Amino acid sequence: MAYGIVQEQSITFDTDLRLESGRILGPITLAFETYGELNADRSNAVLVEHAWTGSAHLAGRYAGDNQKPGWWDAIVGPGCLLDTDRYFVICANVIGSCYGSTGPASENPRTGKRYNLTFPVVTVRDMVRAQVLLIDHLGIDRLLTVLGGSMGGMQALEWATQFPDRIRSAVALATTPAPSAQAISLNAVARWAIYNDPDWKKGEYRKNPKNGLALARGIGHICFLSDESMTAKFGRRFSAKDGQFDFFGQFEVERYLTYNGANFVDRFDTNSFLYLAKALDLYDVAWGCESLEEAFAPVSSPLQFFAFTSDWLYPPYQTEEMVEVLRKMGKEVEYHLIPSSYGHDAFLLEHETFTPMVRAFLDRVGSKGCP
Repeated sequence: MAYGIVQEQSITFDTDLRLESGRILGPITLAFETYGELNADRSNAVLVEHAWTGSAHLAGRYAGDNQKPGWWDAIVGPGCLLDTDRYFVICANVIGSCYGSTGPASENPRTGKRYNLTFPVVTVRDMVRAQVLLIDHLGIDRLLTVLGGSMGGMQALEWATQFPDRIRSAVALATTPAPSAQAISLNAVARWAIYNDPDWKKGEYRKNPKNGLALARGIGHICFLSDESMTAKFGRRFSAKDGQFDFFGQFEVERYLTYNGANFVDRFDTNSFLYLAKALDLYDVAWGCESLEEAFAPVSSPLQFFAFTSDWLYPPYQTEEMVEVLRKMGKEVEYHLIPSSYGHDAFLLEHETFTPMVRAFLDRVGSKGCP
């Protein structure tokens, strides 16, 4: 265990946030966790951004019966990549989620009922704007870095382009400037799975529509893996009660997807899944701009990018497109292509492959002092 006992915190901002859609959302509650101590000049804060179905529970364990470690527990703690003897680490649950921040499962204060599909569409940019409220509340003028993978990487890009004066650096792993048609199509099929579950009831369910959400999660989970990792983990192993060709027998990979789907529906809200999937599909770092060059023009701090060779959801060429544009513009950018067989999930499963580079990057950024 890298970190000890932690406690989830939350804060409600009695303010209205104008969203990219033009809708207004407020008040806004954000769930968050912190690790380590903020130093005297408040210059050691690191914001870690979670991916699609992640939470603010980045590291450590809760007291009591819930002893499940945080989703990136291995990188947070004394002596770890995010050394809590040096850094004050923050992780906040995004708006639209169901892990304590305002989302479709939250009560609408104007009606006293759950938002459900009356919740406005939120974008990654909206998520970051809400996080700015938290960073202001914590009294932090400028973050040492913002770090995240996948949707977390999108949030890091938004900090770098929309709030360049609030960060000193950003690290984006396994992300994209805008999801491809293939990535969007996979989310579309996941949505169909939910829409066609009669228990979904157009979002007005009382109990999570388990069949549709489990199937949607299975589709998503396949995207996070790779052919090589699935072959190594499952191969063609087949289990049957009445012989090799038992109709209801299952391959090991089928059993794995069934197991993960069943676990997922007990911990995640279906409408939140849909809203966050829409935020992923809508993401475009150049939204409102004519080009990537225009989008990256405000960038004023060093950026570090990582891509993974077997990631077919957000393949390396998409990261390399951003890196090439930034280099041509003379921006300070660093890029690493990591050989991996773990697919999109490599940023979560193989932290040791990028830890030395991120550690060196943070040391360089920190040594420059606080302007």
